[in-house]
Amino acid sequence: MNWLMNWLTNWRMNWRWTVRRQLTFLYAGPFLVSGLVLLLIPLLGTRVSSPVGDGQAPLGGIESEQTPAFIKLVVFSMFSMLVIAVVLGWQVSGLFLRPLRIMIDTARDISATNLHRRLGEMGRSDEFAELAETLDDLFARLEASFAAQRRFVANASHELRTPLTAQRALLQVTLADPEASPADLRAAAREVLTLGESQARLIDSLLTLATGEQGVEDALPLDLAEVARRVLADRPLEGLTLTTSLDAAPAKGAADLVESLVANLVDNAAKHNVPGGTVTVTTGVTGRRATLSVQNTGPVVPEDELDRLFQPFQRLGAQRVRTTKDGYGLGLAIVRAIANAHHADLTATAPPGGGLQVTVTFP
Repeated sequence: MNWLMNWLTNWRMNWRWTVRRQLTFLYAGPFLVSGLVLLLIPLLGTRVSSPVGDGQAPLGGIESEQTPAFIKLVVFSMFSMLVIAVVLGWQVSGLFLRPLRIMIDTARDISATNLHRRLGEMGRSDEFAELAETLDDLFARLEASFAAQRRFVANASHELRTPLTAQRALLQVTLADPEASPADLRAAAREVLTLGESQARLIDSLLTLATGEQGVEDALPLDLAEVARRVLADRPLEGLTLTTSLDAAPAKGAADLVESLVANLVDNAAKHNVPGGTVTVTTGVTGRRATLSVQNTGPVVPEDELDRLFQPFQRLGAQRVRTTKDGYGLGLAIVRAIANAHHADLTATAPPGGGLQVTVTFP
């Protein structure tokens, strides 16, 4: 008896109400009920009377001698129809779900081995084909995301390693010189501090980028115009002409992230400009949505370069940033991450005369 109890316990633990089992009962149930109705109607309508004689009236039902035979027939018929209904339901549901099983196995293999593969055409035009297309799009986005993540880690490692190597070399050269004067030591210390500040700025930028990509949990009301005024007050644009049109633009978001977004846009517009150029900052409401726009003068930006500029460690005219003179190429990447975290629309256009215009529209 213990083995039966153990079997029932394991069966309950491992039982899953799968789609195939649900479809089996869905197919088998109506089939079984309709079959039983068709079987019982003629049996219930049958009247078997005993022979008339010896003064006995005919029985209005089935003879007692024949009743066991009819009961056996009914039971056998019911059992047979139950078996047929379950078997047919199981087979039909299996055929119906076969494309889904193929998709599951292929998707598992793709996610475990190679994201370059795709499910491809299913040879169908139903919901399974739509699901396959959706999964292929998902795999494409995952592949692009993983590739971008690998590039980001490689670039960040390189940028963090470069100042460390310079610091080590500077200290080794200074310590190896037995005739180094206190002035030489102070100069070396100042250079080490400069490199350390550069590392700190890079780490702060990376943290801001990571925070922006995590999303916004508590969105609070804010005014883009007020945020822009605070940012511009802390950033005097020397040698450039600042033009503003800061109309009220109420939105919701994380105030520190939105301020970082505006600051990075203004810094980017100031760094990548021409002597005596202009920076234009505009806020307002467009179609009941808060909008921020920052435009600058500068070199001509090819249309096919716009998307790359919003990737980490990228700037115009170079595959990656190799110096800190013009920053690390993280400003626009931070802008895009913060915009995505706020579900805001970000558009970038390159005017024919040069420069860049970036517009962020908040929901």
